[in-house]
Amino acid sequence: MSDHAVLHVKGRILVGPYDESVRDELWVVGGRISYDRPAGAQDVRTVEGWALPGLVDAHCHVGLGAHGPVDADVAEKQALTDREAGTLLIRDAGSPSDTRWVDDREDLPKIIRAGRHIARTRRYIRNYAHEIEPDELVAYVSQEARRGDGWVKLVGDWIDRDLGDLSACWPREAVEAAIAEAHRLGARVTAHCFAESSLRDLVEAGIDCIEHATGLTEDLIPLFAERGVAIVPTLVNIATFPKLADGGESRFPRWSAHMRRLHERRYDTVRGAYDAGIPVYVGTDAGGSLAHGLVAGEVAELVTAGIPPVDALSATAWGARKWLGRPGLEEGAPADLVVYEGDPRADVRVLAAPRRVVLNGRVVE
Repeated sequence: MSDHAVLHVKGRILVGPYDESVRDELWVVGGRISYDRPAGAQDVRTVEGWALPGLVDAHCHVGLGAHGPVDADVAEKQALTDREAGTLLIRDAGSPSDTRWVDDREDLPKIIRAGRHIARTRRYIRNYAHEIEPDELVAYVSQEARRGDGWVKLVGDWIDRDLGDLSACWPREAVEAAIAEAHRLGARVTAHCFAESSLRDLVEAGIDCIEHATGLTEDLIPLFAERGVAIVPTLVNIATFPKLADGGESRFPRWSAHMRRLHERRYDTVRGAYDAGIPVYVGTDAGGSLAHGLVAGEVAELVTAGIPPVDALSATAWGARKWLGRPGLEEGAPADLVVYEGDPRADVRVLAAPRRVVLNGRVVE
């Protein structure tokens, strides 16, 4: 398809989740969406099916491997794997690699970066994060807010080897000052949190999002809902908890038991959050030790947890894009969309088999 070709997408264009916002066709001209047939178009390619805005993975790590940063060729393969799955917008929730070169590639998903993870010294996976002490937190948040694309990523809890269990990484006053600094600079803040112990301080300090949120309990749910704090459950990652627990049983039995409890109640946790009106978004935690391209599986997991299919779909499509401040299938928007054979609102399993992926107006072959 040449740079001057026109793309005609026909069938059912899911501009929004409900039938009143469904269109019969759209046109792609100059890489942008139009709902008006272009006059005199001759080099036209037609694609038919059910079209969604390009999917969002709101917790993904491009440029990160099991042992830290990876070479650009590996990062490229990660991004291409996500693209093939229909993920065309990534919120990179922490990476030690500089992936700005991706912005110059029209064939790779768009990335919204949170800079590099900020963790407590010796309280996170080696080579992933800036490892610092609380008196340095504001300075590092300021640095990463300037390096990122409107987000900063904290590690809110991790195993304390002396305690033998998960525990909060930061004192209350440190996170209050750090989150205030991020907000002053126009950045939102999210935090990795498995356990219960760090959540109240982070939310009351003004955090915008919690990753994983497996420690969300009934007494904390109203606080999250009142403050409008979003969660990204990463259920495809939480599925690994039993294996992690087995591996740590001999050294940290208390931690292992805790991880199993968090895993056992994961669906109830997510459904409780949804029922209370807490915003829930799709994220896979790809990168590190988890494969890329798992967005369809995460949507299916949200449905298994009890979230209605249309809302689980919105968590990776219309709703997720609005939350991140990026357009969907509006007139004049960049033509980033995925076409499926069936209606993904009726069966989210359709997401696992895109018929066509269109990125920046070009059909990805």
